[in-house]
Amino acid sequence: MGENNLMCVPVEVSARHTHLSQDVQDILFGSGYQMKIVKDLSQHGQWAAEEKITVKGPKGDLEVRVLGPCRPKTQVEITKTECRMLGIPAVVRVSGDVAGTPGVRLIGPAGELTLEEGAMVVQRHVHMSDKQAADRNLVKGQKIKVRVAGVRGVVFEEVFVRVHPTFELTMHIDTDEGNACGAEMKGGVGEIIA
Repeated sequence: MGENNLMCVPVEVSARHTHLSQDVQDILFGSGYQMKIVKDLSQHGQWAAEEKITVKGPKGDLEVRVLGPCRPKTQVEITKTECRMLGIPAVVRVSGDVAGTPGVRLIGPAGELTLEEGAMVVQRHVHMSDKQAADRNLVKGQKIKVRVAGVRGVVFEEVFVRVHPTFELTMHIDTDEGNACGAEMKGGVGEIIA
């Protein structure tokens, strides 16, 4: 990535996962359970756990990794293809906006529950700090276009800008989107073009 090109952005492909609220984690894994962290993620304080849960829909089920730490609301982040496998509508939302999204059954080693809403296809997005956003003349909530070059290169539209002082510059796309442009799980580069 060219150090002088402010419009270059690292691209990561985000595989299916879930963020659990503390009360849901207690039901699925037992009260007081401590997740086993297998790796830190690109955003400060975020990590992937060794633990997985089963997400069950009307047509099938998927094994989904838990990411932490706990959040105020539980959400399951999957692709449109995986929504079809589960038999639920593919509702695209910004992370955290679970209202009106489909429900699924969550099954863990200590218990299970029906999640009334929270299964979603997360809107493709770019994380950046306040300074990184200001340097690029971008603002929180803005939608931009990002070009990912290559043999199967694409221009991603409707890329949501997420801004927070602790964020590291990274674009997140799901595995359907990553497969469409031939991106590796980590290490690709995009260019903000509008």
